[in-house]
Amino acid sequence: MDGRTRASRLDVAQLGAELGERATLVQFSSAFCQPCRATRRTLVEVAGMVEGVAHVEIDAEAHLTLVRELGISRTPTVLVLDATGRIVRRATGQPRTVDVVAALGSAM
Repeated sequence: MDGRTRASRLDVAQLGAELGERATLVQFSSAFCQPCRATRRTLVEVAGMVEGVAHVEIDAEAHLTLVRELGISRTPTVLVLDATGRIVRRATGQPRTVDVVAALGSAM
């Protein structure tokens, strides 16, 4: 996971969901994306293991304005937000659990 982003912060209105108390894992997915399903399982698992972490999945095709604003070019793309919604990490492709947990460390 690297730190490159275009926008620096996301809020409840953009996400359509509440931010996690400590961090938020934001997943951009598309309907026919096989790795998106595995990514969802990984992020839900990590959010369940770490108190105060939320997982928000966004349908990229239904949120094209946000996708363009953030420079999302493929799915799955995962953004790690701190408690204030600041984007601290970004990754494309299916992440490993250990990488997600490590990325959360920089958000909390």
